[in-house]
Amino acid sequence: MPDSKTANAPKTAGAPTTVLSAKPVVLSAPGRGEDLQIRVSAPATGGDLPVIVFSHGFGWSMNGYAPLADFWTAHGFVVLQPTHLDSRTLGLAAEDPRTPRIWRFRIEDLTRVLDGLDTLEASVPGLAGRLDHDRIAVAGHSWGAQTASTLLGARVLDSDGVPGEDMSDARIKAGVLLALTGLGDDLTPFAAENFPFMRPSFDRMTTSALIVAGDNDRSPLSTRGPDWFTDPYTRSPGAKSLLTLFEAEHSLGGIAGYEVAETTDESPARVALIQRLSTVFLRSALYPEDTGWRAAAAALEEDPSPLGKLQSR
Repeated sequence: MPDSKTANAPKTAGAPTTVLSAKPVVLSAPGRGEDLQIRVSAPATGGDLPVIVFSHGFGWSMNGYAPLADFWTAHGFVVLQPTHLDSRTLGLAAEDPRTPRIWRFRIEDLTRVLDGLDTLEASVPGLAGRLDHDRIAVAGHSWGAQTASTLLGARVLDSDGVPGEDMSDARIKAGVLLALTGLGDDLTPFAAENFPFMRPSFDRMTTSALIVAGDNDRSPLSTRGPDWFTDPYTRSPGAKSLLTLFEAEHSLGGIAGYEVAETTDESPARVALIQRLSTVFLRSALYPEDTGWRAAAAALEEDPSPLGKLQSR
């Protein structure tokens, strides 16, 4: 018999539910130089709601990634979107002393959100007591995926190849990593010099995750081709799935926002596939009794004109 929380699990089929959204909800962040601003989006009704903490890509903010945040919320998740220090909305100067550590501040932002769940609930009218603190996922795109991956167990190698601090968080039960960069051995000289944190080790990234890569994502930061973005799947242990999207570039069809100018491969159908598969993946990962992920995987395999291919282990 499913427990009461499973009975109240979000439904991914049928009409989306009405949602509410509040911003900025602010958490005190001593030592950061700026308090942490967060967008909180939630279904208007229901309890025991699972949580997704989302990390945006370079330059974005809590206002981005509406195609994902809107869909997830409308299908039963609470979505928490912090604004990291690299956001264009904050205008941090390149010479700011915090700049070299932004990658660490980003990780601390996600942890601060997790630590502040009670405060966030209490700050949004009608939300208090409605979150399920035992069912939390993390997600991110590009630099945000790198940030999110550390909470799943990825570590950063130093210049000698020694793994750094383990920043995994046991509160995180699953992840969705969108266009996550691969191993640091393949960085261009510019990237190696300017982004030393882009040297990941995935050998302890054990938490269940869906990794999404575009087979036409050719990064100027890597000497390799699009297969670079499959490293998080091939080089990590544990339960993982890899969705490879055909002809997708780094924007994966336009997940960063509606009609965003920097989208180079606009495809509403591709975005819709990511919306559906990420939702059912997280639901099945957080509610093991749910069979939606298996059904969605079978449907993609049987599609005569698929937009991508799925591998799982």
